[in-house]
This record gives sequence, C-alpha cells and structure tokens, in this order.
Amino acid sequence: MIDKVYGGIEAGGTKFVCAIGTSPDNLVKTQFATTSPDESIRKAIHFFKDHTRLKPLTAIGIASFGPLDIDKNSPTYGYITNTPKDSWSNVDIAQKIHSQLNVPVAIDTDVNGAALGEQVWGEAQGLDTFIYLTVGTGIGGGGMINGKLMHGLLHPEMGHIRIPHDWQKDPYKGCCPYHVDCLEGLASGKAMELRWGQSPEKLPFDHPAWELEASYLALAISNFICTISPQRNIVGGGLMKNPGLMPAVRRKVELNLNRYVRSEAITKDIDRYIVAPALGDLAGIVGALELAKRINQDIC
Repeated sequence: MIDKVYGGIEAGGTKFVCAIGTSPDNLVKTQFATTSPDESIRKAIHFFKDHTRLKPLTAIGIASFGPLDIDKNSPTYGYITNTPKDSWSNVDIAQKIHSQLNVPVAIDTDVNGAALGEQVWGEAQGLDTFIYLTVGTGIGGGGMINGKLMHGLLHPEMGHIRIPHDWQKDPYKGCCPYHVDCLEGLASGKAMELRWGQSPEKLPFDHPAWELEASYLALAISNFICTISPQRNIVGGGLMKNPGLMPAVRRKVELNLNRYVRSEAITKDIDRYIVAPALGDLAGIVGALELAKRINQDIC
C-alpha cells in the first residue's frame, strides 16, 4: 500500500501535464493546452481535487517553463518572471497552487525537473554531473552538478547562449525577442518554422534544415562539455524525434572537440554520451513528482 500521495505539474508553454503517483509505472495523469494562467491553473487544481478525495496529497512539485524565481528567500519565490509567453509574466504559480490545495509546493524549471526524473529513473542513474537539454518549440537546459540541481544567480538559460552565426550559410536573422540569434533564436522549432516556411514535423528527414540544426545543437553541446564537463548529455524534445538528428549531432560534436577532451566517453562511446531521455515524454512529469517527494531535501 502506498502511504503517501504526491502530485506533479509539468507546466509547459504549450501544454500542462498533471499527475498523481510515485513513479513512471504508477501514474494517473491528464494534459491540456496551456491557455491563460487563471484557466490553466484552475484546471490543474480541479484535477488534483477530483483525484484525491479518498487520500489527500502530501505535496506537489511543479516543473515549469520560465524564467522562474527559485530563490526561497525572495518575496517572489515561485513566480514565473519575465517570460515572453503572453499573459504569464509575474504569475505566482506556486502560491496559487498552494493556496487552493493547502499542501507544500516545490518548484523548479521544467528542464531541471526532467533532469531529476532522468537521474532517478532514466539515463542519468548513478551520475552526479550531467545536463538535460530539450529542443522543441523553444530550447532549454538544466541538470545537476555534484548531485545538486543547477541553480546559482537564478537558473541556467542554456537556450540563450550565443553561438557562431554564419550569415552566408544561414541568412535567417533569428527569432528570440531578447537576443535575436542566440541558440533558441536559431535552432528552436519556432526558428525552423520561420526559416523554412513550414513546421519541422513536415520537413523531410533529408531536408538541409536538419544538417543546419545538427550544426547549431552540436556547437551548443560542445560548449557545455567544455564548461560543465558533464558525465552525460541527455537531449530530448520534439525536434529530436527526427531519427537522423541525434547521430548528426554526435558526429559534429566529435569534429568540434577535435579530440581535445580526451575521454573515451567521447572518442569511443559517444553513442552513450549524448543520448535521448530514457523516460521520453514522461521525464518532466516524473521529475515534478520527485520534486514533491524531496521537498524537504537539499537537492538545490
């Protein structure tokens, strides 16, 4: 018998996923489109109230798009801050959930949540320093360093690093509203759609768009390898479902590093060094549950 019931929310820019459970094999979940803050949060609250009538929740973990205020000493802890997502700036998502359900709430970025899920149940088991990069409509990254989720001044914004932009090879200017041609501005699903005039899902697997995409992602991952020295790079998100993209990224990372980082993980076993998430699309919501389960532990 399960003694405690935990809730998780993966608050994405496109969809909300809500779940009750303890592991990937023990989930009751639902999902719905992300609309206004009031409507989206109301639907989440109704889900938890409807599914916990017999046994109350112990805690809820939220893995959310950002940027977020995750400083527990800040008066705006748990807020989504200056996000480009319409109407979501300065939304106190954590407190709204807490006040309606009256349970402790933990919050972190969606990518840190997914990283935590992969450390417990997936490709990062046994590792203490790794990154999780998600490549979809936007690009985000997080992970762990020495067994703690990546925090600091705020939290990582890996999607907004600056990478080389060859204007002759790629005359597209970029789409980031803050930095124009940062990684997200050049390599996100939104950038691909604007550059090529159709959604990435409709582009043939042999379209030149994918070779360019692999080049940008490989530049980013090469930078993360040189700065963070991760034991593994987990790369998920909708764009990575193109079967040729991951092998191309691995090949280009090897070329970029040019055997400078002398680890057999790269020189001999890169297929196990740059990998897809073992949990697939469940990584974020399972990570949210883990945030709830560890609400009083020092993993930050």
